[in-house]
Amino acid sequence: MKILFIGGTGLISSACSDLAVQRGVDLYILNRGLSEKYPVPEGATLLQGDVYHDEDGVADLLDGHHFDAVVDWIAFHPDDVERDIRLFSGKTDQFVFISSASAYQKPPQHYIITEQTPLVNPFWEYSQNKIACEERLMQAYHQNGFPVTIVRPSLTYGPANIPLAMGSWEHPYTIVARIKRGQRVIVPGDGTSLWVFTWNEDFARGFLGLLGNHAAIGEDFHITSDEVLTWDQAYEEVGRALGLDLKIAHISSDLIAAFDEHKRGSLIGDKANSVVFDNSKIKRFVPDFECVVPWAEGVRKALAWFEADPARQAIDQEANRHWDRIISAYESAFPEH
Repeated sequence: MKILFIGGTGLISSACSDLAVQRGVDLYILNRGLSEKYPVPEGATLLQGDVYHDEDGVADLLDGHHFDAVVDWIAFHPDDVERDIRLFSGKTDQFVFISSASAYQKPPQHYIITEQTPLVNPFWEYSQNKIACEERLMQAYHQNGFPVTIVRPSLTYGPANIPLAMGSWEHPYTIVARIKRGQRVIVPGDGTSLWVFTWNEDFARGFLGLLGNHAAIGEDFHITSDEVLTWDQAYEEVGRALGLDLKIAHISSDLIAAFDEHKRGSLIGDKANSVVFDNSKIKRFVPDFECVVPWAEGVRKALAWFEADPARQAIDQEANRHWDRIISAYESAFPEH
């Protein structure tokens, strides 16, 4: 099977690239070839190009190729999928768009999410753009037969990531260092809302099963773990892995968003809501899909990755100062806490 990944060297896609090569897929990766954290795996073919800024150059790179499946890991705006439709119409038997589970209705009418849950998120532009991309691609499928499959990851992580609700995405070790120093960490709300964490290699097993699967064309899927935790449980597991007690500040998402408008989307439009994913559809299409890495194990794998090299333990000082400002405001309003 001949597959093209656009991107292919990110947190989620790198695990899928590695597994594809292990399974003997003839994998092509189209990107600028700049990733150091997640390099192109040995056995894959790099097509070095800039799909964002040089469509004509990419079209030349693709000349003469036909793929069983193309996956765009880095399409975020409707303009991106318009480009993909131009580039890949007639060049692939399946086009996979990576959307986001944050596109599902927020707040949800029911905490169990299925693929029939409406797509509407009035809080987060990122999710709104993903929804618009999905709508355009499904229009192309119904009107012109463009062979799209839509996949919606939720919070997926790997060794280089510790995805807590209030952490630094660029420098994940920041919150670990904070815990080690005995500083308070912020948990949105009262810590009892439900959430799901998915290890990237588990996601990859479900995802690879969709590629080349013609029954998946015209369909949409989320791929997540079945393990459900409260945010308090997720944070406390990090503390247990470190052998330390946590000092938690439960702070409302509204107050957090008042200090950081960007959190309005990622909290109020996503992580502040209880979500549990019904994975029965992906399991029907990929019967051997199973998540085998629970949060307790994944956290320890991630911590081991960071502890193995001090260079990986970069600290986001601005995030620390920002969290301190929020905690200070909270403590001024509720001094007994």
